[in-house]
Amino acid sequence: MIDIYTDGACSGNPGPGGWGAVVIIDGQQTILKGGLDDTTNNRMEMMAVIEGLKCLPPKSNVTVHTDSTYITNTMTKGWRRKANNDLWQEMDALAAQQSVNWQWVKGHAGNPLNELADSIAFKESQSRISQKKDDLAGENITRLDDTLSHVDDTGNASMVDVSSKASTFRAAKAEGWVHMKPSTLALIKDNAIEKGDVLSVAKVAGIMASKKTSDLIPLCHPIPVNKVSVELSINESKNAIHVISEASTNGKTGIEMEALMAVSISCLTIYDMCKSAERTIKIDGVRLLKKTGGKHNYSA
Repeated sequence: MIDIYTDGACSGNPGPGGWGAVVIIDGQQTILKGGLDDTTNNRMEMMAVIEGLKCLPPKSNVTVHTDSTYITNTMTKGWRRKANNDLWQEMDALAAQQSVNWQWVKGHAGNPLNELADSIAFKESQSRISQKKDDLAGENITRLDDTLSHVDDTGNASMVDVSSKASTFRAAKAEGWVHMKPSTLALIKDNAIEKGDVLSVAKVAGIMASKKTSDLIPLCHPIPVNKVSVELSINESKNAIHVISEASTNGKTGIEMEALMAVSISCLTIYDMCKSAERTIKIDGVRLLKKTGGKHNYSA
């Protein structure tokens, strides 16, 4: 004869839950346990029974001891099944393989094996509550680190106060691509665009724009730009011009936006100078490649 003592617990119903089963076969006791982060008490009661039945050999004579009238009355009195149909189907299939006697026991009435199952289920549910609290605490730390620095407590745009920051050397590198038809690219190579030397003008435009970043982006700080370089190269396999900018400063903030501004304006200048030859020119891939100095370093 085999006995299974089962119980389930849930905090919140629905909420974090746990289940426990004590399986006794020929006097040998086996403990089964588990749970879910978001579940119900009835589902945990059912999971305890299901997992207990799963570990039995077929055609066993087994008594299931549970303090759940939800289970015993449904299995013995035909209570209507309004929910948890997935678990009922699984329980029916497992019970059909065995000879099951469903035995209701009064909860917290001193039955040591029922109390053990209850204790296991409760501990499983509590462990998930603790884990959820730890996860939320970690999430709050992440949220604090990921808050938008240019938004104040009321949700309004705000320039960040950097007065307490120390000046450090900062550098950034950015890139962008300008895609076009091979015929347009050939005109640029041959310096045959009506407006002039595309690559030279785009290079100067990027450098000039970098120094004007704080004038164009409202919440950027004016910073001393130590150096900014813009390099443009023709990539014939992609029918594109590749733009790379590098910028540096000694300051309290920056200098990613200055590098990105240089790339962006260089790309737009290429479009402006070549639009008479082609209107389908496409700018894409503008991104930060690398940033060093300050609170965080970054590399794409």
